[in-house]
Amino acid sequence: MNQAIPKQVLAGAEAFAHYSDNQALRIDTNTEAQALQQGRRVGISRTHESAALHVAGEAAYIDDMPELAGTLHCALGLAPIAHGRLLGLDLDAVRAMPDVVAVLTAADIPGVNDCGSIIHDDPILCDGEIRYLGQPLFAVLARTRQAARRAAALAKKIASVEAAEPVLTPQQAHARGQYVVPPMKLTRETQAGATTQAIESAPHRLQGQWEVGGQEQFYLEGQISYAIPKEGQAMHVYCSTQHPSEMQHLVAHALGVHAHDVHVECRRMGGGFGGKESQSALFACVAAVAARRLGRPVKLRLDRDDDFMITGRRHCFWYEYDIGFDDAGRIVGAEVTMVSRAGHSADLSAPVMTRALCHFDNAYWLPNVRMQGFMGKTNTQSNTAFRGFGGPQGAIVMENIMDSIARQLGKDPLDVRRANFYGKTEHNVTPYGQVVDDNIIDELVTQLEARSDYRARRAEAAAFNAQSPVLKRGIALTPVKFGISFNVKHFNQAGALVHVYNDGSILVNHGGTEMGQGLNTKVAQVVAHELGVAFERVRVTATDTTKVANTSATAASTGTDLNGKAAQDAARQIRERLAASMAARHGGAAEAVRFANDTVQVNGKTLAFEEVVKEAYLERVQLWSDGFYATPGLSWDSKTMHGRPFFYFAYGAAVSEVLVDTLTGESKLLRADVLHDVGQSLNPAVDIGQVEGAFVQGMGWLTMEELVWHPKTGALMTHAPSTYKIPTANDCPPVLNVQLFEGANPHDTIHRSKAVGEPPLLLPFSVFFAIRDAVAACGAPGNCPPLRAPATAEAVLNAIENVQQGV
Repeated sequence: MNQAIPKQVLAGAEAFAHYSDNQALRIDTNTEAQALQQGRRVGISRTHESAALHVAGEAAYIDDMPELAGTLHCALGLAPIAHGRLLGLDLDAVRAMPDVVAVLTAADIPGVNDCGSIIHDDPILCDGEIRYLGQPLFAVLARTRQAARRAAALAKKIASVEAAEPVLTPQQAHARGQYVVPPMKLTRETQAGATTQAIESAPHRLQGQWEVGGQEQFYLEGQISYAIPKEGQAMHVYCSTQHPSEMQHLVAHALGVHAHDVHVECRRMGGGFGGKESQSALFACVAAVAARRLGRPVKLRLDRDDDFMITGRRHCFWYEYDIGFDDAGRIVGAEVTMVSRAGHSADLSAPVMTRALCHFDNAYWLPNVRMQGFMGKTNTQSNTAFRGFGGPQGAIVMENIMDSIARQLGKDPLDVRRANFYGKTEHNVTPYGQVVDDNIIDELVTQLEARSDYRARRAEAAAFNAQSPVLKRGIALTPVKFGISFNVKHFNQAGALVHVYNDGSILVNHGGTEMGQGLNTKVAQVVAHELGVAFERVRVTATDTTKVANTSATAASTGTDLNGKAAQDAARQIRERLAASMAARHGGAAEAVRFANDTVQVNGKTLAFEEVVKEAYLERVQLWSDGFYATPGLSWDSKTMHGRPFFYFAYGAAVSEVLVDTLTGESKLLRADVLHDVGQSLNPAVDIGQVEGAFVQGMGWLTMEELVWHPKTGALMTHAPSTYKIPTANDCPPVLNVQLFEGANPHDTIHRSKAVGEPPLLLPFSVFFAIRDAVAACGAPGNCPPLRAPATAEAVLNAIENVQQGV
């Protein structure tokens, strides 16, 4: 290429020699500039396809769309109590408010009053039973958004209710046997009863209870839907959602029409993190029902406080465990009970618990294990997907166990962790029966241990603590093994459309949604690479249910794995048609035609890509194609909780060093070193950004993001940025070293890459356990700090007090 290559394109990981899917992946030492010149478009760092638009403020979100004439604005009237009955509503008072056009209740929904993701137990608008404080009772339609909000605020005054005692915590629900779905069990034993026997006969035993808090997604763009009625009962819904197909189906059910009558579109989201996988449905349904009822466009954009009060978030978990282990700290038997706060409806609580149980092992082999999972039904918002989808809640209790075992034995926690690592040829089967056939955890941790100077820094921290009575340092290294795939088999599929226009430009549509994670950038790179053209030739359009049908949610870290493969399949078909056409016209074999650097080499001739496309068009060659991909080799028996739910595993590890002020409980992350496995990275710059973002988000979950409900009324007290703290730039450590582990995915993923969305959220476990390490330095050797998560200043002070008192 003659054009200058931007510096940001040159930065990043090494590039790789060109290879076809029928050849073994070869890695060489070419720079990214050389890779570009050789025609490679994957494995290099590209800026996000919308980065310039974001910076310039030109990236359009739903609320930026010009509103059609006659657009009405919707706001929701919310329940003033957490549990009870709705006896009546004085809606005349609401209708009398200025600029109010209409008020809708559950009786105005023409179809099914339900937006449940899996189980039909989640009403769109209250139908009699009040389930949580903040539940939508009615919808106000007004000429302005402020008028709608003012009228909806009358809910407290005009709702006649009969209150009942709410159940607010998972422990309360568990004590009552009150669950959203039946409990789950996952057991793997060498023989019947082996777990109990192993625990009771083990040289050492650890028993305890623990809890981990939930987490608000806090997407920058709140929930929003804009519904536009069309002819013949059709409805066009612009929705900020991770799952357009599910929105299509639920809106169709609410309207009492067929799926083909509903068109859902999403160009981009201002963040999702799981909070827009299922919970965008209520707002899409309300907007669509109102638009159909009134025959006018309706926009429903939530206020941030209402978003907090209505929507769910990451499940908090409460645990009981009983562990048997030997003198080296190796676990010989483990029993664990996990109880989550599901909220008032099932939502995605069952698959979240499934993934939690399947990640209890994290990176460790457990010869005998017995797990139970309970999803407590509470009078709180219905909790839902959040980055990691139960995996973090399942793995962190194991890390707490490992840390406690080490402290009980007086060993370095890293040594205990390493003693329990999965093996490569033995001790390599998970509790649910999947063979860990791609294990790299030991070599990855060994690399990070050396690069971070873990041992020397641990000794330095101990020396510092010995002479510092107030400030204490702590350090921890924690590993990650994270399974990649939806744990529901049929979700592991994707489709794509690729259009090549006769000027050589390319348009791509796929079933994934862009929420800032760079999915469209990677898919465009894949298509550009497959057709041998510049990245700038490829444009990815909005996710649209009228183009790719029956799509899966962009979740479970599968966005690029699924949609990248589908887009590659479509582009390959076009390339093969072009090759056959050129070979027939210019001679030679179709297999010998080469596409690279916007040119096509055929029988000794070099033609411009657009020239080839024009020739093919004149010859009536199909220049568009659909593509499809289904993840192979998956199996899962939900009754026995055994099978192969994951296509592969992603690995990582992090070392964190913290400083704790024992007088205030304040903690500060001084340095973090991360080594993470993304296989053969499609875009190192995007992947490193994802790792950094996940690390800070996970650190927020475990150190400062605390959710508080009023213990009597059930009101969410932390319902705004003023009361709910998320990490800021000031909370990032002054030293954050993030590196990608070198190595291709042994499984046939898109260009041998690995998912990067969810796994790195588990890396900041190291921050929490570094804080625990610092707290332990306040007491006698061998103490086990009772530190809860999140490790807020209050939690740290409480743990320090217990340690100093020898509790």
